[in-house]
Amino acid sequence: MTLDAFFREHPRFALAFSGGTDSAYLLWAAVQAGCQVQPYFVKTPFQPAFELADARRLAGQVGLPLTVLPVAVLDLPQVVQNPPDRCYHCKTALFTALFRQAEQDGYSLLCDGTNASDRADDRPGMRALAQLGVRSPLRECGITKEQVRALSRQAGLFTADKPSYACLATRIPAGTAITREALEAVETGESRLAAMGFSDLRLRLDGPNARLQLPQSQMADAFARRDEILDNLKDLFPAVSLDLGGR
Repeated sequence: MTLDAFFREHPRFALAFSGGTDSAYLLWAAVQAGCQVQPYFVKTPFQPAFELADARRLAGQVGLPLTVLPVAVLDLPQVVQNPPDRCYHCKTALFTALFRQAEQDGYSLLCDGTNASDRADDRPGMRALAQLGVRSPLRECGITKEQVRALSRQAGLFTADKPSYACLATRIPAGTAITREALEAVETGESRLAAMGFSDLRLRLDGPNARLQLPQSQMADAFARRDEILDNLKDLFPAVSLDLGGR
Protein backbone atom coordinates (compact mmCIF):
# COMPACT_ATOMS: atom_id res chain seq x y z
CA MET A 1 0.00 0.00 0.00
CA THR A 2 1.16 3.53 -0.75
CA LEU A 3 0.67 6.42 1.63
CA ASP A 4 -1.69 8.08 -0.86
CA ALA A 5 -3.75 4.89 -0.94
CA PHE A 6 -3.91 4.86 2.86
CA PHE A 7 -5.13 8.44 2.86
CA ARG A 8 -7.79 7.64 0.25
CA GLU A 9 -9.08 4.80 2.42
CA HIS A 10 -8.85 6.86 5.61
CA PRO A 11 -9.48 10.52 4.80
CA ARG A 12 -10.31 11.47 8.38
CA PHE A 13 -8.24 10.55 11.43
CA ALA A 14 -6.63 11.72 14.64
CA LEU A 15 -2.83 11.77 14.87
CA ALA A 16 -0.62 11.25 17.92
CA PHE A 17 1.77 14.08 17.13
CA SER A 18 5.08 14.22 18.99
CA GLY A 19 6.74 17.01 17.01
CA GLY A 20 9.36 14.56 15.79
CA THR A 21 10.44 13.83 12.23
CA ASP A 22 8.06 10.94 11.54
CA SER A 23 4.78 12.32 12.81
CA ALA A 24 5.67 15.73 11.34
CA TYR A 25 6.00 14.28 7.85
CA LEU A 26 2.86 12.17 8.29
CA LEU A 27 0.89 15.25 9.30
CA TRP A 28 2.21 17.26 6.35
CA ALA A 29 1.52 14.46 3.87
CA ALA A 30 -2.02 13.97 5.18
CA VAL A 31 -2.77 17.67 4.79
CA GLN A 32 -1.32 17.66 1.27
CA ALA A 33 -3.57 14.69 0.42
CA GLY A 34 -6.63 16.63 1.57
CA CYS A 35 -7.28 14.57 4.69
CA GLN A 36 -9.14 15.92 7.66
CA VAL A 37 -6.56 15.23 10.35
CA GLN A 38 -6.39 16.48 13.92
CA PRO A 39 -2.97 16.42 15.66
CA TYR A 40 -2.83 15.73 19.40
CA PHE A 41 0.24 16.29 21.57
CA VAL A 42 0.23 14.32 24.81
CA LYS A 43 1.86 16.46 27.50
CA THR A 44 3.52 14.62 30.39
CA PRO A 45 6.65 15.17 32.52
CA PHE A 46 8.38 12.73 30.14
CA GLN A 47 8.36 15.23 27.25
CA PRO A 48 10.82 18.15 27.30
CA ALA A 49 9.54 21.63 26.56
CA PHE A 50 11.23 21.83 23.15
CA GLU A 51 9.12 18.93 21.84
CA LEU A 52 5.90 20.83 22.47
CA ALA A 53 7.42 23.96 20.93
CA ASP A 54 8.38 21.98 17.81
CA ALA A 55 4.91 20.41 17.62
CA ARG A 56 3.25 23.83 17.77
CA ARG A 57 5.63 25.21 15.16
CA LEU A 58 5.00 22.37 12.71
CA ALA A 59 1.23 22.42 13.24
CA GLY A 60 1.34 26.13 12.48
CA GLN A 61 3.41 25.46 9.36
CA VAL A 62 0.69 23.19 7.95
CA GLY A 63 -2.10 25.45 9.18
CA LEU A 64 -3.75 23.19 11.75
CA PRO A 65 -4.65 23.76 15.41
CA LEU A 66 -2.78 21.54 17.87
CA THR A 67 -4.70 19.94 20.70
CA VAL A 68 -2.54 19.51 23.82
CA LEU A 69 -3.71 16.67 26.05
CA PRO A 70 -2.20 16.54 29.56
CA VAL A 71 -1.85 13.05 31.06
CA ALA A 72 -0.69 12.53 34.67
CA VAL A 73 1.64 9.57 34.10
CA LEU A 74 3.35 10.08 37.46
CA ASP A 75 0.07 9.11 39.11
CA LEU A 76 0.39 5.60 37.66
CA PRO A 77 2.27 3.16 39.96
CA GLN A 78 3.07 0.75 37.11
CA VAL A 79 4.85 3.60 35.33
CA VAL A 80 6.53 5.27 38.30
CA GLN A 81 7.93 1.96 39.58
CA ASN A 82 9.77 1.75 36.23
CA PRO A 83 9.69 -1.99 35.49
CA PRO A 84 11.41 -3.27 32.33
CA ASP A 85 8.08 -3.04 30.46
CA ARG A 86 7.33 0.47 31.73
CA CYS A 87 6.86 1.70 28.16
CA TYR A 88 4.01 -0.77 27.65
CA HIS A 89 2.09 0.58 30.63
CA CYS A 90 2.88 4.19 29.72
CA LYS A 91 1.84 3.87 26.07
CA THR A 92 -1.32 2.06 27.11
CA ALA A 93 -2.28 4.94 29.38
CA LEU A 94 -1.33 7.68 26.90
CA PHE A 95 -3.07 6.17 23.88
CA THR A 96 -6.15 5.21 25.89
CA ALA A 97 -6.45 8.87 26.84
CA LEU A 98 -5.85 9.84 23.20
CA PHE A 99 -8.52 7.49 21.93
CA ARG A 100 -10.98 8.83 24.49
CA GLN A 101 -10.36 12.44 23.49
CA ALA A 102 -10.32 11.68 19.76
CA GLU A 103 -13.65 9.87 19.99
CA GLN A 104 -15.15 12.81 21.89
CA ASP A 105 -13.95 15.01 19.02
CA GLY A 106 -15.53 12.74 16.43
CA TYR A 107 -12.54 10.69 15.24
CA SER A 108 -12.76 6.90 15.23
CA LEU A 109 -9.27 6.25 13.81
CA LEU A 110 -6.05 7.09 15.64
CA CYS A 111 -2.66 6.98 13.88
CA ASP A 112 0.93 7.49 14.97
CA GLY A 113 4.27 8.12 13.26
CA THR A 114 5.97 4.74 13.70
CA ASN A 115 8.01 4.06 10.55
CA ALA A 116 9.19 0.89 8.82
CA SER A 117 12.66 1.12 10.41
CA ASP A 118 11.20 0.78 13.92
CA ARG A 119 11.50 -2.77 15.23
CA ALA A 120 8.42 -4.09 16.96
CA ASP A 121 9.99 -7.20 18.52
CA ASP A 122 11.91 -5.40 21.27
CA ARG A 123 9.63 -2.44 21.99
CA PRO A 124 6.93 -3.02 24.62
CA GLY A 125 5.32 0.31 23.69
CA MET A 126 4.59 -0.93 20.19
CA ARG A 127 2.85 -3.96 21.64
CA ALA A 128 0.52 -1.59 23.46
CA LEU A 129 -0.27 0.30 20.25
CA ALA A 130 -1.09 -2.95 18.44
CA GLN A 131 -3.42 -4.07 21.22
CA LEU A 132 -5.23 -0.73 21.20
CA GLY A 133 -5.66 -0.69 17.42
CA VAL A 134 -3.48 2.33 16.65
CA ARG A 135 -2.57 2.50 12.96
CA SER A 136 0.94 3.38 11.76
CA PRO A 137 0.66 4.49 8.10
CA LEU A 138 4.40 4.97 7.54
CA ARG A 139 5.18 1.51 8.83
CA GLU A 140 2.29 -0.11 6.96
CA CYS A 141 3.43 1.53 3.73
CA GLY A 142 7.07 0.44 4.17
CA ILE A 143 8.44 3.98 4.54
CA THR A 144 11.77 3.94 6.41
CA LYS A 145 13.35 6.59 8.59
CA GLU A 146 15.78 7.64 5.87
CA GLN A 147 12.92 7.95 3.40
CA VAL A 148 10.98 10.07 5.87
CA ARG A 149 13.95 12.39 6.24
CA ALA A 150 14.44 12.65 2.47
CA LEU A 151 10.76 13.33 1.87
CA SER A 152 10.73 15.88 4.69
CA ARG A 153 13.62 17.76 3.09
CA GLN A 154 11.73 17.85 -0.20
CA ALA A 155 8.71 19.21 1.66
CA GLY A 156 10.81 21.89 3.39
CA LEU A 157 9.99 20.68 6.90
CA PHE A 158 12.35 21.92 9.62
CA THR A 159 12.07 18.52 11.30
CA ALA A 160 13.82 16.73 8.40
CA ASP A 161 17.16 16.38 10.19
CA LYS A 162 15.89 16.54 13.75
CA PRO A 163 17.64 13.86 15.85
CA SER A 164 15.49 11.02 17.18
CA TYR A 165 14.54 11.65 20.78
CA ALA A 166 13.40 9.10 23.35
CA CYS A 167 11.35 10.34 26.28
CA LEU A 168 13.06 11.50 29.47
CA ALA A 169 11.98 8.38 31.36
CA THR A 170 14.48 6.35 29.30
CA ARG A 171 17.31 8.17 31.11
CA ILE A 172 16.39 6.42 34.37
CA PRO A 173 17.50 2.76 34.73
CA ALA A 174 14.76 0.15 34.88
CA GLY A 175 13.90 -0.66 38.48
CA THR A 176 14.73 2.84 39.70
CA ALA A 177 11.61 4.78 40.62
CA ILE A 178 10.86 7.75 38.38
CA THR A 179 10.48 11.10 40.12
CA ARG A 180 9.59 14.52 38.81
CA GLU A 181 12.84 15.87 40.28
CA ALA A 182 14.97 13.37 38.35
CA LEU A 183 13.17 14.14 35.10
CA GLU A 184 13.61 17.88 35.61
CA ALA A 185 17.32 17.48 36.35
CA VAL A 186 17.84 15.47 33.16
CA GLU A 187 15.85 17.92 31.04
CA THR A 188 17.70 20.91 32.48
CA GLY A 189 21.08 19.23 32.02
CA GLU A 190 20.43 18.21 28.44
CA SER A 191 19.13 21.69 27.64
CA ARG A 192 22.31 23.26 29.01
CA LEU A 193 24.48 20.89 27.00
CA ALA A 194 22.51 21.70 23.86
CA ALA A 195 23.11 25.38 24.53
CA MET A 196 26.84 24.56 24.58
CA GLY A 197 26.54 23.20 21.04
CA PHE A 198 26.26 19.47 21.75
CA SER A 199 23.51 17.52 20.01
CA ASP A 200 21.86 14.10 19.82
CA LEU A 201 22.93 13.53 23.43
CA ARG A 202 21.67 11.64 26.46
CA LEU A 203 22.23 12.21 30.18
CA ARG A 204 21.57 8.86 31.82
CA LEU A 205 21.22 8.62 35.58
CA ASP A 206 23.60 6.41 37.55
CA GLY A 207 22.38 6.69 41.13
CA PRO A 208 22.64 10.40 41.98
CA ASN A 209 25.18 10.94 39.21
CA ALA A 210 24.86 11.28 35.44
CA ARG A 211 26.53 9.56 32.51
CA LEU A 212 26.84 11.61 29.34
CA GLN A 213 26.44 9.88 25.99
CA LEU A 214 27.40 11.73 22.81
CA PRO A 215 28.01 10.83 19.17
CA GLN A 216 31.64 9.84 18.58
CA SER A 217 32.14 12.99 16.49
CA GLN A 218 31.57 15.14 19.59
CA MET A 219 33.63 13.14 22.09
CA ALA A 220 36.91 14.99 21.62
CA ASP A 221 35.20 18.35 22.05
CA ALA A 222 33.44 17.15 25.19
CA PHE A 223 36.68 15.93 26.72
CA ALA A 224 38.42 19.21 25.90
CA ARG A 225 35.55 21.12 27.52
CA ARG A 226 35.07 18.79 30.46
CA ASP A 227 35.60 21.54 33.06
CA GLU A 228 32.94 23.67 31.37
CA ILE A 229 30.54 20.73 31.26
CA LEU A 230 31.08 19.94 34.93
CA ASP A 231 30.60 23.58 35.86
CA ASN A 232 27.30 23.69 33.97
CA LEU A 233 25.97 20.53 35.61
CA LYS A 234 27.42 20.68 39.12
CA ASP A 235 24.19 22.00 40.66
CA LEU A 236 22.25 19.08 39.17
CA PHE A 237 24.52 16.06 39.72
CA PRO A 238 27.35 15.35 42.22
CA ALA A 239 29.41 13.78 39.42
CA VAL A 240 29.20 13.47 35.63
CA SER A 241 31.04 10.80 33.62
CA LEU A 242 31.61 10.61 29.88
CA ASP A 243 30.54 7.33 28.29
CA LEU A 244 33.48 6.38 26.06
CA GLY A 245 31.24 4.05 24.09
CA GLY A 246 29.34 7.04 22.77
CA ARG A 247 25.93 6.84 21.12
